[in-house]
Order: sequence, then C-alpha cells, then structure tokens
Amino acid sequence: MKNRVKVLIVDYHTIVRYGLKLILESNNSIEVCGEAKNLKETIDIIPKVSPELILIGSNFPDGDGINGCNRIKSMFPKVKIIILTECSQEPIVIETIRAGVDGYLLKNVTRDELIEAIIKVYEGECVLDASLVQYAINFITQNRGKLSNEQHNLSRRETEILQLLSCGKSNKEIAEIFVISEKTVRNYISKIFKKINVSNRTEAAIYWLRQTALA
Repeated sequence: MKNRVKVLIVDYHTIVRYGLKLILESNNSIEVCGEAKNLKETIDIIPKVSPELILIGSNFPDGDGINGCNRIKSMFPKVKIIILTECSQEPIVIETIRAGVDGYLLKNVTRDELIEAIIKVYEGECVLDASLVQYAINFITQNRGKLSNEQHNLSRRETEILQLLSCGKSNKEIAEIFVISEKTVRNYISKIFKKINVSNRTEAAIYWLRQTALA
C-alpha cells in the first residue's frame, strides 16, 4: 500500500476508542484521523477529517446501527464502513449488510484480523466474520430473491450461477445442475465476479443480499 488508510473510530465509550486507536496506530498502514461517540458527531466530523473508512465499535446511542449506516452511506457513499460489535444476532447482521456496510466483525476478532480486515475493505473487498458466513449463505438459500440480470449486464445463465454460488453451491454442483464442465463454471464465475466487482464467494453472497428484493 502506498498510502495509509484514514480511519475514523466511532464508539460511545472513551476507553474503547482509546484501545482501538492504540491497536490501529501500531500498524504503519493505518492512520486514525478522528474519533466520534455518536451518530451526530460522526456526521459532523466526516467532512472535516475525510476518513476513507469508519470503524463503528458499537451501535449508535442516538440511533440504531442500521439506520446510522444508511444515513452515512447516503451522505458519504465513498466512505467504507466496518461494524465491530458483540452482536451476532443473525437478522441484525443481515439487515446491516443490506444497509451497505463493507465489513461486519465480532469483538473476539484478533488484532491482526482487525487490521487485515481494514486493509481488505480499503482495497475494495467485503469482509464478514467467519462465524457468520454460513448463516448468510443459509439465509440466501431460504429467502430467494430476484436479481435483475440487466443491472450489471449479467446474462440469464450468469444470474442463475451467481445465485447458486451465493447459496454455497460448489463448482462441481453447479456444473451438474447445468450439465456443463467445471471449467465452464469457473469461466462463468470469473466473468460474474468481474461484472459485479467482487473477488470471492463471500463477497458474492453479500452482493446478493444487498441487491435482491427478499421475500
């Protein structure tokens, strides 16, 4: 990385902000450009410090995390958001992803995992705590929405494959469903990832969650 990632830390508790700042500034790739304790302070400070990423350590005391993330994303769409929380309630995780966050981590994450997640999100990836990935996949499988294949110029077959891989189907399983070779499936997936600008199956699942109208 050529530039340090400018991170704004948001948490109601001073001691938590202090601890996160110490952790992040121990890495030369990250610069903590500011702190905020609630949603109002966050929205006020963003234009002043121009963060590239916001690390939200808890739900906003003056507004729940989902609505808070929606507001931030609508006002500052280029700013990345990572939620760092103790909350693993699965419906909240899904709704937060749909609100547009770029990462969702639980507070038992290690220092190295947190720093790695920040850098990945800064570079354009989406990050979901490993313990929550299977739930997201199961949720997609059980709540099959419809994705417009015109939205990113996906063909009908590409749209079908995207849904299957987001549901956790392997390349072999997809090949058997469509009676095509695994190499052909890999070629399809490569094209799909390029069109929707993702790099792995977890990101594809997050993309599906965000884009589909769930039943």
